[in-house]
Amino acid sequence: MICMNNFKAEPPQLRQAMLAAVGRVMDSGRYILGQELHRFEQLWATRCAVPFGVGVGDGLHAIEIALRALDIGPGDEVITTPMTAFATVLAILKAGAQPVLADIEADTALLSLESVRRCLSPRTRAVLLVHLYGQVNRMQAWLDLCKAHHITLIEDCAQAHLAHWQGRPVGSFGRVGAFSFYPTKNLGAIGDAGMLVTTDASLANRASQLRNYGQEETGHFTELGTNSRLDEMQAAILSERLHWLPAFTEARRTIAQAYRAGIHHAAIQMLSEPADPASHVYHLFVVTCENRGALQAHLTRQGIQSIIHYPIPIHRQASCGDLPRDPLGLSNSERHAERCLSLPCHPMMEPEEIDAVIKAVNSF
Repeated sequence: MICMNNFKAEPPQLRQAMLAAVGRVMDSGRYILGQELHRFEQLWATRCAVPFGVGVGDGLHAIEIALRALDIGPGDEVITTPMTAFATVLAILKAGAQPVLADIEADTALLSLESVRRCLSPRTRAVLLVHLYGQVNRMQAWLDLCKAHHITLIEDCAQAHLAHWQGRPVGSFGRVGAFSFYPTKNLGAIGDAGMLVTTDASLANRASQLRNYGQEETGHFTELGTNSRLDEMQAAILSERLHWLPAFTEARRTIAQAYRAGIHHAAIQMLSEPADPASHVYHLFVVTCENRGALQAHLTRQGIQSIIHYPIPIHRQASCGDLPRDPLGLSNSERHAERCLSLPCHPMMEPEEIDAVIKAVNSF
């Protein structure tokens, strides 16, 4: 079976480096809020071209803590997309704010600028922009929109590690960038992990307090925070995996290029190819098909795993059916959810596996 991910196929040198990192942490005797975390925070912030990184327990908490550090909560609205991981919207709700759902662009599945404009209200405090599937686009337009309406841009970068727009990395455009390091992400830990990055020293300081119960200094709790800390073990492992991320990213792009060049089927469509290769890191390679169920069954018979990511848009989830949304509806999101299918696109794929996927898709 050609799998969506194959961690067991990773280079032995990487495995050895991760085991050494674990040993380093055990030898240190410091497992929480130590030097490994500080080192990785600085490494990742530098990659994001910002001065501050705050490691947290997962991507959901990265968004929630960012919102709380920005004093966005009850009475405030945050516009985002219904085509995203549930954590994006759950973080807004956990911060006490109101998610407002805008539609996506049909050709990219990214948040629609025009739909967001229709969702703006006097209560809008922020746009939470999801770089879905690993792609970043039209960042100047988003900055201009937020500036014109005096609202905050927050980036959900959970799928877009190292993606760049016009030379700038994701996480450096908004007031805050939120990352997940869940194992399947382009930069993944071996458990849950996350980080928020920012250019704002005061915001980073407050986020650091909020992740640690709201503790300003030992024994002094100035507000009610939470317990969400990126632990030393995961930080040490991520520091080692970071060395491999550029090569793994290029491997994903090579696979995507092969798919774009090799897949030709009238019933199967691809999302728009980015004008700048640096703007897409292919966390997922997604196609759409009217007869998706039959296509997925065909691929399974050919020994190829595929996954339907986000088959139910947020507004059709039982817990979120009453969320406010674009007054013109969310038809693009609904149609994409009915048709999208993710093909294997991980950096451990061998050339013959890439060819097998192309052959299988074309033979549908």
